[in-house]
Amino acid sequence: MNYYKNSCAAIAAILLLLLVASMSCSAQLSSSFYDNTCPNALSTIRTSIRRAVSRERRMAASLIRLHFHDCFVQGCDASILLEDAPSIVSERNAGPNRGSVRGYEVIDAAKSEVERICPGVVSCADILAVAARDASAAVGGPSWTVKLGRKDSTTASLTIAESDLPSFTDGVDRLISRFASKGLNARDMVALSGSHTIGQAQCFTFRERIYNNGSDIDAGFASTRRRRCPTSGQNDNLAALDLVTPNSFDNNYFKNLIQKKGLLPSDQVLFSGGSTDNIVSEYSRNPSTFKSDFASAMVKMGDIPHTGQDGIIRRICSAIN
Repeated sequence: MNYYKNSCAAIAAILLLLLVASMSCSAQLSSSFYDNTCPNALSTIRTSIRRAVSRERRMAASLIRLHFHDCFVQGCDASILLEDAPSIVSERNAGPNRGSVRGYEVIDAAKSEVERICPGVVSCADILAVAARDASAAVGGPSWTVKLGRKDSTTASLTIAESDLPSFTDGVDRLISRFASKGLNARDMVALSGSHTIGQAQCFTFRERIYNNGSDIDAGFASTRRRRCPTSGQNDNLAALDLVTPNSFDNNYFKNLIQKKGLLPSDQVLFSGGSTDNIVSEYSRNPSTFKSDFASAMVKMGDIPHTGQDGIIRRICSAIN
């Protein structure tokens, strides 16, 4: 009898420890994480990001995208910021990132300013998450409470970046599947796609769409876009994702989709007779709903579980200490 009692007690103790560990992991991220260790961290980051966006409005879109491309590979651990090194094959070289993802120097500058006041305290991953929020707010987009306490990875994964990041050629079902694998539903996917209300895309990503003369694109829109995107060459020429208000975070992106004026193939598929049409229609009518859902989806994306090692606080964001 004592044996069974002792066994039950031991099992109960183990279960309690597992529960406590689980609770501590889920409670690890907190909006007040730096309140005592670096109380001026968030205001320092905000000032740095506002300065960068005021110099170039496009940078707001770039910073949101940089955070997105980080979180979809190993979770939000700043792995995308690592440069090539003997033990690192950088994610910057992945197809979805190479030559298009930008804003690294803005995060480096914010990190440098934070390091000056609180050396070795604030992670690059957290700075990137806060920067995305502050960039959104700087161009009229929503703000949200950022959970903090992430660690920086000591690894990168070019392989996962190549396989998991969405492509401009993805169909709607493929997009839903990619986001679902990260714990994000179809509504989250459409809301996050709405970040294309700001920013620009390179010619090669939309060339086939504007020259296919298909029924899913407005003829006048296609004609306008051809002016800076010839049938061959000039692949890096840029066009605004939202022709109407390219530097303001609003819901025009969704209005454009209904008018068959989505620039990327992966934009227009969100309104093409499929399962996400009703979400696009809702966001086109209700800008406040879109902004609220976008903020919620960004928080949810920030919670994508990290993979790999426990992590460190990098002194500079592009290299391991």
